[in-house]
Amino acid sequence: MNIARGSVVDEPALVDALVSGRLAGAGLDVFVDEPHVPEELLSMDNVVILPHLGSGTHETRADMAALTLANLKRFMAEGTLETPVK
Repeated sequence: MNIARGSVVDEPALVDALVSGRLAGAGLDVFVDEPHVPEELLSMDNVVILPHLGSGTHETRADMAALTLANLKRFMAEGTLETPVK
């Protein structure tokens, strides 16, 4: 299961492990070269592919909304952000 970053998984090695049976299956939400998904993975019955839904829970979406509002409020009040990008 990979819902982190595509680069965490060596996709050719994953395909090899799935084809050889060393790995029974895989669940993937991210890929190395998005939006391209390796054709081999698309054709496998033992692979579940989702389009970036790994973080799509009610809790995460609520946290995202709260952080956005906190950043907006702080920026309007102080001109800075809670989570600046450097």
